[in-house]
This record gives sequence, structure tokens and C-alpha cells, in this order.
Amino acid sequence: MSTTGETAVSTTGETMGTTGETAVSTTGETMGTTFDVAVIGAGIVGSAIARKLAGYELSVALLDARGDVGDGTSKANTAILHTGFDATPGTLESRLVREGYRLLSDYAERTGIPVEHTGALLVAWTEEELDALPALKEKAERNGYDRTRIVGRDEVYRQVPHLGEGALGGLTVPDESIICTWTTNLALATEAVLRGVTLLLNRRVRSVEDRGDRTVLRTSGGEVNARWVVNAAGLGADVIDRLFGHDRFTVTPRRGELLVYDKLARPLVDKIVLPVPTARGKGVLISPTVYGNVLLGPTAEDLTDRTDTGTSEKGLEFLLGKGEKLMPDLLREEVTATYAGLRAASDHPDYLIEADAERRYVLVGGIRSTGLTSGIAVGEHVAELIGAAGLALTPRKELPEPPHMPNLGEAGLRPYQDAARIAGDPAYGRVVCFCERVTAGEIRDTFRSPIPPSGLEGLRRRTRAMNGRCQGFFCGAEVGNLMDTKGGSACEQRHPSPEAQR
Repeated sequence: MSTTGETAVSTTGETMGTTGETAVSTTGETMGTTFDVAVIGAGIVGSAIARKLAGYELSVALLDARGDVGDGTSKANTAILHTGFDATPGTLESRLVREGYRLLSDYAERTGIPVEHTGALLVAWTEEELDALPALKEKAERNGYDRTRIVGRDEVYRQVPHLGEGALGGLTVPDESIICTWTTNLALATEAVLRGVTLLLNRRVRSVEDRGDRTVLRTSGGEVNARWVVNAAGLGADVIDRLFGHDRFTVTPRRGELLVYDKLARPLVDKIVLPVPTARGKGVLISPTVYGNVLLGPTAEDLTDRTDTGTSEKGLEFLLGKGEKLMPDLLREEVTATYAGLRAASDHPDYLIEADAERRYVLVGGIRSTGLTSGIAVGEHVAELIGAAGLALTPRKELPEPPHMPNLGEAGLRPYQDAARIAGDPAYGRVVCFCERVTAGEIRDTFRSPIPPSGLEGLRRRTRAMNGRCQGFFCGAEVGNLMDTKGGSACEQRHPSPEAQR
């Protein structure tokens, strides 16, 4: 891969190092190019895999059916950094979640991804659930996590005073944490691009053809040629797998609806409150977010439509009923938003990560919501598999520094609070979205970043703009104008500054 000597500018306005040529394409074909590896899916897992492979002397393409990275399953995660205490011992998922917790914690510290180490408390509401706590503690220890503690009713209410009546006991998990899933995805994809990965958006894979020395991916945006293909397509992973001649698992879209409560509710809960898990899932939780809100959810509804992310009256009623029991005081607070995400539920009981050396193809399927935590470890595992299957992996001698991401978390210093930054650039002092305290400077920076937003939803995930109580009612016009002008005023667009022309 050739280097251009160009300097990429981070989403915070800081330089992120000199890299190979940055390529982000949403239209047109990659004419005449055969990549060493094409990774399908630019969610957290696919971005982590592309980032890892780009650390070797390989040409890598990262494809996604949508117009932005992290615009599918990854954007609607409950945003918990898991210790893996309750995974099934001995599974690949258990190992990769445990390794991923360590890797992502370190990566977050180096890149500025907001994390809060809140801890978690599993609450037992019935005698049956209370009797299950020792087995959960033992399971955690078998998974290599030995810091859980069984506590009685009094300690449960001491830790969460606003909990509803009827709790019998609990299990503490002190290292469970909350994280920003949006920033995690963007950081991994940004570093992949900085390492030379070609990001190809709006490329839905429709068919594949084996031409002996390479595979042709026929996509909605043209053909992509690659010697190896990694399928990290999430909800569509089983469909892609069948294009390669396999029929080994089926993805069922599982809709999870959540309620987001206003920041005034945050004093009610300072840690993750979990139910005792069942075979169907982790159940309905109450969790603070790094943005200062409180989440209630998710539901778990299996669907057939892989695009149905709408909320429902039934889901709302279910969550309100659960909330009334779990924490009735929470229901007296304002609901800021409702949203739903689709998880890639699988009929396979574990992660399904396998390499087909003959077809030069790797499946990364069955990655549930724990993929947020395990993503970097999955990338490491895929690199090991693909190397063992015959792809030469020669480490690059020099790699750019990881990006420094903008802070979206309430626990850290935000630009509107940073007097030194405002003194250097008044745009960081001009608040545009007052609910979330987002400034014009932050919005402008997203358009100078290696992966700029393609629409308002992408801008929301990069800045929190319009995510607050008014949901864009007051700031929508201003934010829309900044979107149209790529962060500048109409005057600046007519007379671009020297910096904007570079």
C-alpha cells in the first residue's frame, strides 16, 4: 500500500497521524482492484476485523449495505461493557467476551471512548431466582471472573434505594461498565481507514462468484474483487453464508425496544440493575448511560422482517409494566425517546466463526449483543484463523497512532465546558443543541473527519445532536443547516477559508 503523506484530521479537530490514502466511497466501482481481503459488514465486529487485518501488509476493503458505519445492529446496543460473567463456560463466546473486555477497556482508554465503571447488581425477585444466585456465582468463576458477591435484601436496597418493593437478594458484578457503542464503532472504523482500509458504503452484496484466484462480490454499488472474504454481516450473515454454498445456521431478527429517560432520572440509579438471566436472554434491565440518561429495556420479540426497527404499543406497555415493578419512581420521570434495535439471534448456541480455506472465506456469525465487548477479540481470532488457513500475514512495520475520539460522555470534559478550547476556537463555545450541549465546532469537526456523517442520524451518533429532550424540535433547523453546509455558515460556503479549501 502506498502512502500519500496526507494528514487525516480527527473528529476532535486534532491530527490523527500520517497514514495511507484514505478511501471512503459510496458510489462507483473499484475498477481493476483486487483486494487481499474484503470484510462484509461495517458494524463493530466487521470494523474491528478490518482494523486488525490492516495491521498486516494487506489491502483490505470494508463493505456495508448502508450509507454509514455502525448503522445497523451495532447502533442500538444496550451499551454495556461485559465481563462475560454469565456466558456459557467453555464456549468461544465466553473466551472472546472475556478477552474483549480487557482489549476494549484498554482501547477505550487510548482513544477516548467514554466508559463509566458503574458495576452491576443482579436482583432476585423470587425464591427460585434467589436459589439460582449461587450457580450464577459459580458460572462466573468458571468463566474466570471471581469478583461477584451474593448479597441480601438490605444490601440490595442500600445500593439501589429506589428499587421497587419485593427484592429478596442479589449478586454484585463490580466490573460491569457502560460505554458508548457509537464511538466504539466509529473509532474502530476510523482506525481501519487510517491504516489504509478502503471503506465502501452502500454496497449490499447480492451474489458471489468464485473465479479461482479471487471472489467477485456483486453489490448494489458495483463489483468488488477479493482473494479472501470475511462475512461479518450481522443480521444478513446467514444469507451471505448461503451465497458461499453453506447452510449451517439461521439468523432470527430479535427486536429489542427500550425507553430512554431524561437526565433528571439519573440520580435514581448509578449502576446497572439486571434481572436473573434466562435461556431467552438477559431480560429487562435498568441502566444509566454515558450520556446521562437512564435506559429501561429491552424487550425480546422474534420477527421475520429484518428491517423492522419500529417501536410498538405492545412493547411500550410491557416495559412500563416491568418498570412499575423494578423502579416505580423511574416511571414518574420524563421519557426522552423510545427506540428499537434488532439483535442477530441465532439457532446456533455459540459464536460461529469458521474459515473455509478452499473458498478463501471466513464466517463470523451468531454474534449477539456481546459483540460490542468481544469485537476486538473477534478480530484477533479471525486473523489467527485466516493466517492458519493460508493467507500470509506480515506485520506492517509502522502503523499510525489510534484516533482520539470526541468525548460524548457526561463524565468527561465536553467542548462547551473547555475554556481553553473555546479560546482557541469560538465555535466550541457556540451551543447549537441545548438539550445535549452540542456545539457548532463539534458538528463542523465531523465533516473534517476520515468518516464524515452521511445524514442526520449519523450526525446524531457522532455528536449527540438532537438526542435530547426536545428531539430536535428547537435545534433541528440549525443542525440541518450545519449538515447542509458541512459545518460551516452560508457565508463560509461562499467564501471558504484556506483551511476549508485544503
